[in-house]
Amino acid sequence: MASLFEQDIQFLKGVGSKRRALFEKISAPTIGALLRLYPRAYEDFSNPYHILEAPTDVPCCIKAIVSSKIIENKIRKGLIMYKVRISDQTACINVTFFNNKYTIQKLKYGEEFLFFGKIKRINSKIEMNSPHFIPISHSKTIRPIYSQTYGLASHQIENAVKQAMLLLPKEVKDPIPEYIRRKYSLCDLRFSIENIHFPINNYALQKAKERLTFEELLNLQIGLSILKSTNYKQNKFTIKGEEIDEFVSLLSFSLTNAQSRVIKECIDDMKSNKTMHRLIQGDVGSGKTVVAAALCYSIVKSGFQAAIMVPTEILAEQHYNFFKKIFSSVDVNITLLTGSTLKSKKRLIKDMLETGVIDIIIGTHSLISDDIYFSKLGLVITDEQHRFGVSQRAKLASKGDEPHVLVMSATPIPRTLAMIIYGDVDISIIDEMPPGRQKIDTYLVDSSKRVRIYKFIKKLIDEGRQAYIVCPLIEKTETSSNLIAAESYAQELKSNYFKEYNVGLMHGKMNANEKNYIMSKFLLNNINILVSTTVIEVGVDVPNSTVMLIENADQFGLSQLHQLRGRVGRGKYKSYCIMISDSKSQETVTRLRAICQTNDGLKIADEDLKLRGPGDFLGSRQHGLPDLKLAGLMKNINILKDAKNASDEILSNDPELSKEENKTLKAEIKRLFPNINRGYIC
Repeated sequence: MASLFEQDIQFLKGVGSKRRALFEKISAPTIGALLRLYPRAYEDFSNPYHILEAPTDVPCCIKAIVSSKIIENKIRKGLIMYKVRISDQTACINVTFFNNKYTIQKLKYGEEFLFFGKIKRINSKIEMNSPHFIPISHSKTIRPIYSQTYGLASHQIENAVKQAMLLLPKEVKDPIPEYIRRKYSLCDLRFSIENIHFPINNYALQKAKERLTFEELLNLQIGLSILKSTNYKQNKFTIKGEEIDEFVSLLSFSLTNAQSRVIKECIDDMKSNKTMHRLIQGDVGSGKTVVAAALCYSIVKSGFQAAIMVPTEILAEQHYNFFKKIFSSVDVNITLLTGSTLKSKKRLIKDMLETGVIDIIIGTHSLISDDIYFSKLGLVITDEQHRFGVSQRAKLASKGDEPHVLVMSATPIPRTLAMIIYGDVDISIIDEMPPGRQKIDTYLVDSSKRVRIYKFIKKLIDEGRQAYIVCPLIEKTETSSNLIAAESYAQELKSNYFKEYNVGLMHGKMNANEKNYIMSKFLLNNINILVSTTVIEVGVDVPNSTVMLIENADQFGLSQLHQLRGRVGRGKYKSYCIMISDSKSQETVTRLRAICQTNDGLKIADEDLKLRGPGDFLGSRQHGLPDLKLAGLMKNINILKDAKNASDEILSNDPELSKEENKTLKAEIKRLFPNINRGYIC
């Protein structure tokens, strides 16, 4: 299998240079990569329904006879509609195709076919639009559907995979040792590859998915364990750790027990003989920045420098002002560096950093510019770590000689899951909120209440407050016409409901300067209502904002909704989060009601894990890790736990993966983690 990753996709018949570029676009430039490009869905023709019994609006298969001639209608230039009637012993159904003349000519009057698509029931009529169909002789078929790109359709990928299958050797070297496969009842690699693409039945498909998911997670765990062992270097920046009492005396408030515990965990790391590599998880408003300040104070008092990197200029300014306030009475030199810093001032900052005059620098991506040098960088902190790529975080750490590394995240992840997917670092969790933090009242309503909500928002704005409104899209597309888009929504609010108020707009297509400008206006209360996409999920504190209205709330995960809710309730005023959803799905309603019942991010993350499985958490980490193709769809957390246990067993018996039974596994780990020997920064 390994050698197939070295064979270019152009080796396959019908794949020229142009089509190769398309395969590369879907991450399949080689034959091996193509075989590991798993289908996103399947069309199951093996269990057809009778028409009357078929579910509505759910992809399904029906077996029916073509009972009419094909009728052709030219709707407009470039669009031709074809209609045909099909039937079985229970009912008739109207089937519609568009611009598909050569395909539907295969439908012969009086012959029986299998049709796969969505059934729609409108009054007494039953309809199906653009279904796929196959002859009745192929009734056992489960057909793969691949994620496609413009110019490369699923059936073309399918044909290429069929060719690639012929190149699989009879004996495929399996990276999972045989004793592990037996212990966890896993099928071998060849069977898995064959049945993930062209399953002989649903049982075989399920076994293939289980095995390949297990393999992905096993590779992840082993790779992370090896990376963790390379992370911890000899500590060159040992601190005394006696400065924390002095730091606490600088504060105008008391630390929570959770903050004190996490500070101690970090200080113990920095006093030990190994460098600190730690992740701090804490809910929005739990006080992670205070912990960062305490560690910076300790490192500075021990004669070293600290750097804090954040994703936006306005957040950098907020942190800078917070640090200046805390350290106003002591001799700690703090500086701010962003893209907006004047060139003359930047030159001065560079000189002071390099000569050690600056103790703590807070900034954006500007900190990782090639012309930035430090005198004795002992601690690097990345805030909102998921907004940075692994190379950016690594580059900041490379500015020093193996400094202590801390990353902070407000994205709640269940503790057990965090310990697995962040296996290369130690984890601290701030699971307590400071006293006085506002409880945010959260409501789930349907769109019929929207005007009433607008009246409520007007009332609060008239009292001097502000509001966020979050939409799932920037602009509408043909495939998302039922979702609310921020651009058109903001315009509608300005034109109709909130004519006399200042309505702002912010989204991901704006550049950093535009976003900073909008947020600055909102912070100064020059904008009453900020319509936005999820770019405000991580952002500056606006204590005056007391309403978070989330449109199409069913389009967001629970943890993301919780992050958005955390944008309000940051001041002294009563705050509200209102989620609008017209979803009729009981699962969706249950999920959204869960967030109404608690403000605890970890409880919400646990609920998200129960309802949707670990896929969202596994897929959301910008870590430079191998792409998880199947694990991201996984619902069963037991596979994750089994893979973790298997990883521990393999490495305890063979830490270097040097035994014969682990050689294929070692080669796979090296392929998936190409930088494993250079160490890894979370």
